[in-house]
Amino acid sequence: MADTKREIERKYASDDSGLPDLTGVAGVVAVVDKGVVLLDATYYDTADGRLGAASLTLRRRTGGTDAGWHLKVPVAPGVRDEIHAPLSDTVPDELAGLVRSRVRDAELLPVMRLRSERDLRHLVDADGTLLAEVSVDLVLAERLTGGDGVAQWTEIEVELADGADPAVLDTLDTRLRTAGVRPAASASKVARALAETAPKKKRAGKQKPAPEPVTAGDHVLAYVREQREALLALDPAVRRDVPDAVHRMRVATRRLRSTFRSYPEVLDRAATDPLADELKWLAGELGVDRDREVVTERLVTSVEELPGELLAGPVGTRLRTWSQARHGGSRERLTDVLDGARYLELLVALDGLVAEPPFRKAAGGKPGKVISRAVRKELGKLDARVQEALELAPGGERDVALHEARKKAKRVRYAAEAAVAALDGPAKTLVKSVKSVQSLLGEHQDSVMIRAALCELAEQAHADGENTFTYGVLYGREEQRAARVETELPGVWAGVRGLG
Repeated sequence: MADTKREIERKYASDDSGLPDLTGVAGVVAVVDKGVVLLDATYYDTADGRLGAASLTLRRRTGGTDAGWHLKVPVAPGVRDEIHAPLSDTVPDELAGLVRSRVRDAELLPVMRLRSERDLRHLVDADGTLLAEVSVDLVLAERLTGGDGVAQWTEIEVELADGADPAVLDTLDTRLRTAGVRPAASASKVARALAETAPKKKRAGKQKPAPEPVTAGDHVLAYVREQREALLALDPAVRRDVPDAVHRMRVATRRLRSTFRSYPEVLDRAATDPLADELKWLAGELGVDRDREVVTERLVTSVEELPGELLAGPVGTRLRTWSQARHGGSRERLTDVLDGARYLELLVALDGLVAEPPFRKAAGGKPGKVISRAVRKELGKLDARVQEALELAPGGERDVALHEARKKAKRVRYAAEAAVAALDGPAKTLVKSVKSVQSLLGEHQDSVMIRAALCELAEQAHADGENTFTYGVLYGREEQRAARVETELPGVWAGVRGLG
């Protein structure tokens, strides 16, 4: 099993003048010389650089205290998760799986070798606690694929210690800049190495910014591209079982599908309908884990909030057992889905759509007119669904109708999100307002799912001879929550309805 470490660091260019004195900065009482470490790393990527394009780095490194395979996944500027696997001759299966959504069926090749002479120092406080690790790295880069170029440079790297206050890096940054040290131009060593060792005719100049969206098609395609990228970026997090990753990936699939449905005047449904069907399938596969997460979180909180006199039997133990059993199976199943041909074919199809969008005539029209018309149409459909649900008597039929209204609310919200760049204020207002309705309907649907889970738990408890009183108490509370939502909905919806 691979280990994961959160890496928070900053890189600086060095003019060979060395490291300025950092004693007394950010609580640093001593700078401890840890000697020189020799590192030898081989970086892997596809021939067309798919990992680098996604700011992912995969390397096999010897030397230092963490020899082995490392996959670095971006989290935020200056923040990456470093996933470590033991040293081996070939790429470990677990790391290969984490980059499969990018690599697909391409081969991972050794593209760059970096040998570094690392002069290492520890910055410690008065108690000897490590605050940050600072190194001055003399780097020799040797291109292994696509040429035989070499490059050499020196850089300074400052990495925050585990558990240290991130503000330490800000204070150290001020000191370094005052001393004339400047941030590195490249986010990683391998990115700089690839740029500096590329054949001259292939070396990229300063990249031009992407052109601003002009037509309705430009705006819709920009949103589709954004969600496609979100789906790819979340794939490794889902495989690693990062909290909320399944939900966010599921939302990306819904946004894509909703965009295809909401903008048929822009994107030809003959081309997007098959993709929408596959996205619905993927959302369903992702939903098994998400539903479990929602139910478990709510039930755990509800049990914790109950007075002691209302707790009868091993409710907490049964809930944990039920959740873990479902989670273990669903996670294994989901990993199989992400490794399957159907999912990878979907990703290829999305790439194709982005590369050659199936635009219809209206795609070339003015965004204000085309996009606002599509959003108003979706809002009208939502209105019909909400009114239909409110006319039904409380019970199972209304529960289903409210769930359908919730799905329609999501479609309106996503259509409005795609419209923000074109319509600005009105679209932002609609997104916010519809989100409030979606949240309210989501609370209602959560109650429906939780009541079903409570019935299942109660049946299991009864079969094992346990007291089922607490499950009944929780069921009653969920009924009350659903009733409150149904009471509030007309007033909330009236405020959104006026935006149409």
